[in-house]
Amino acid sequence: MIAGEEYTVNIEKMINGGSGLARVNNFPVFIENACCGDTLRIKIKKINNSYATGEIVRIESPSKSRIKPQCALSGVCGSCDWLHIAYEEQLLQKRNIVFETIKKITGKDYKINSTIASPEIKEYRCKVQYPVSQRKTGRIVAGYYKKNSHELINIKFCPMHNPLISNILEFIKDNAQKLNIDAYNEKKHKGLIRHIVFRESSYNKDIIIIFVINSETISEKLLKLSKLILEHFSFIKGICANFNTQKTNVIFSDKTSTIFGNDYYIEQLDNIKYKISANSFFQVNPKCAKIIFNTVKTLINERISMPEVLDAYSGVSSFGIWLSSISSSVTCIEEVKSSSNNAIENIKLNNCKNITIINSDAEKEFERLVKNNVKFDVCIIDPPRKGCNSGALQNLLKLSRKYLVYVSCNVSTLARDMKIITECDFVPEVIQPVDMFPNTYHTEIIVLFSKKNI
Repeated sequence: MIAGEEYTVNIEKMINGGSGLARVNNFPVFIENACCGDTLRIKIKKINNSYATGEIVRIESPSKSRIKPQCALSGVCGSCDWLHIAYEEQLLQKRNIVFETIKKITGKDYKINSTIASPEIKEYRCKVQYPVSQRKTGRIVAGYYKKNSHELINIKFCPMHNPLISNILEFIKDNAQKLNIDAYNEKKHKGLIRHIVFRESSYNKDIIIIFVINSETISEKLLKLSKLILEHFSFIKGICANFNTQKTNVIFSDKTSTIFGNDYYIEQLDNIKYKISANSFFQVNPKCAKIIFNTVKTLINERISMPEVLDAYSGVSSFGIWLSSISSSVTCIEEVKSSSNNAIENIKLNNCKNITIINSDAEKEFERLVKNNVKFDVCIIDPPRKGCNSGALQNLLKLSRKYLVYVSCNVSTLARDMKIITECDFVPEVIQPVDMFPNTYHTEIIVLFSKKNI
């Protein structure tokens, strides 16, 4: 096999990362924009020690699961990997990816439940973060990066969020340019607007906008732009500025100021309300989040009555509040101050009497609780994509008398952490994928571990 050569291949399955897997003389080849069951003519792009990458020259015979994408930028924009794959096939391939990734990393064949579908497969995103750039012509652009690159694709319409957001974004880009507001240039560390972030309530469709800016103050130009936005889109509930002057790829700093209106919105799922600040974490697909909350609630309620619960990496106390009615007590640990403040307000908003909020680094708090011989019947963690380090996990497991619920958006770090958890006398009872991110290869996974001999 040589780079530049062409071959006809069959796509066997989809893999973690979103590509399709084919083989040339039994050597793995990963192909983007493929679909399981395709017969493709491909050109080899690059050859590594254990696999090659290829690109589609033409589709010889399409899979029965290949469909016409509902977006003109499908295959170019790096946001949606699987718009060309029928939804039932997406769910099947996500389950297979969870199974194979866990098996590869842990060495064990665990039973994986079928992927639970999202209630909506388009216009489901209630948080949108667009990086901003500027062409040499002075044109302001905002969108997503092309996959495996730092090339920004300008987005005019995205079917994965409310169309109103696309209209607002176009208005912002046009008027920022008219006002001579510069976009951020990361090489020169100059320019004002780094990101434009939209937060929307799935409950009442309230929208707030956050400008992430390379400044420590709100300029007159940004103030004027914000006034123009509110004049044109009077339904917007708030516009904020997040001040990020660091040379970093982290989007938000910890300093946010309100320009107009509110710096928060209210999300409601069933009869539970959540106040969510501009840069507080909440799931991007709230209707699917409700499925996750209810799944975790059922798993716990079926096994234990009125447990003492620890909710770590708790955000605005989304799990804690949802579980308070079936718990004797809930202790929530969250490092981000704005999220902890929201959690305190949410406890009052929902009249919860049995929740304690601890604003602290989770790993340090695990260590402190272990030293004080504190125990919980159930520990729930929903960590960042990087997962947990070994020391934090081992301390967490010492805190649990009976059960651990691990919610993850990254199957690779989940599988890594599963090895540590199962070596500490915990057994995975249930592994449940949930499709939080339709039309991408990403999956949310719930794992219920039980302690041996409980």
